Amino acid sequence: MGNLPISLGRVGVWARQFEDLPAARAQETAAELEKLGFGAIWFGEAFGREALTHAGLLLAGTNRIVIATGIANIYVRDAMAMACGQKTLAEAYPGRFLLGLGVSHVPLVETRGHRYEKPVSTMRSYLDAMDRAPYRSVAPATRLPRILAALGPQMLKLSAERADGAHPYNVTPEHTAQARGILGAGKYLCPEQAVVFETDPAKARAIGRAFLELYLKLPNYTNNFLRLGFTAEDFAGGGSDRLIDAIVAWGDARCIRDRIAAHHAAGADHVCVQVLTEDAHALPMREWQELAREV
Repeated sequence: MGNLPISLGRVGVWARQFEDLPAARAQETAAELEKLGFGAIWFGEAFGREALTHAGLLLAGTNRIVIATGIANIYVRDAMAMACGQKTLAEAYPGRFLLGLGVSHVPLVETRGHRYEKPVSTMRSYLDAMDRAPYRSVAPATRLPRILAALGPQMLKLSAERADGAHPYNVTPEHTAQARGILGAGKYLCPEQAVVFETDPAKARAIGRAFLELYLKLPNYTNNFLRLGFTAEDFAGGGSDRLIDAIVAWGDARCIRDRIAAHHAAGADHVCVQVLTEDAHALPMREWQELAREV
């Protein structure tokens, strides 16, 4: 299992909703999640808040919980800006910021006016540049951890070679076992797991399909689904029941708990749980409270 210079705990919350909230409400929500006992809050970076200032906002509103980027897009800022931003947050909030880096996706990159390059070689060069970046303020006393968004074998290998671990997204416990085999011991593995607290199969799968709609248009994810044994037929109609059930855990609290436990059994150190509801923008506070009681 992995060894980070920060403590994430066994379970964290991955939340898309923070970008929809006014800043003060985002801080209040983060503080509520901290009180519930979760080890970390994860969020992405698309067209809302810039990831590092967003992390600073949530760190300022909490006292203990780790804030993690899942992920900070390497096309959004150059490597020196990323490295200096990480060091600034680590200096201000020791042991509470985890930098997750990712290459994002072609449409999200090209919308910004950039050209999407080969993922693994681009990430490797970016990490080289981060490691060369100077920092003229007070240097953090401890090593600064970083993990990579990784699905395929080559990016997972890079995560083992040049980072502290990996943050796979939209994956199964089977993928977690494969990822652990590639990462080896001593590297942190933090898979995301989408969940729906709904026992009606039709309702639960409808929520799952709405969630997966975007990702079924992105080759990074569909290629990984193919590696996991799914076929192109599983992508039709918003996703087959087999695909939905594998990627989105649904049912009562026991079913959710069992899926999280399956990731841990497969080698995960920390599971980032993303609660899905019919309204993707609403805060699932009731579900978060139920999740906290279970884990």
